[in-house]
Amino acid sequence: MTSKVEYKGNLRTSCTHLKSGDQFTTDAPVDNHGLGEAFSPTDTVATGLASCMLTMMGIRYGAEQPALEGAYAEVTKHMAANPRRISRIEVDLYLPAGISEKNQRILEKTALTCPVWFSLHEAIEKEIQFFWTL
Repeated sequence: MTSKVEYKGNLRTSCTHLKSGDQFTTDAPVDNHGLGEAFSPTDTVATGLASCMLTMMGIRYGAEQPALEGAYAEVTKHMAANPRRISRIEVDLYLPAGISEKNQRILEKTALTCPVWFSLHEAIEKEIQFFWTL
């Protein structure tokens, strides 16, 4: 098993990663009867895309290259109705400026082939921008 998700009532869950014990809470968003006091389940999906992209870039870049520490992503999730679903995820990645143009292209391709990217339904529009400015 990977995780345990416990319904806490009031449209809230507590999620536990079984190997590490790490936890996070989800809450239904305000526009869907919730309190909006934590990540919604769909927020975790959109955020997971950015996290996977940065992780895969870190793996690809390896220890021999200048570090990617400090790189970050800003994520915006858009919802649609009938059925209610994620319709678009926007990810702006901010990355170190000192990386060669060749390595930038390699890392961009790596990000766009992460496992979460391929796991998301093809109907979800993904808008990704890379900013090599840090």
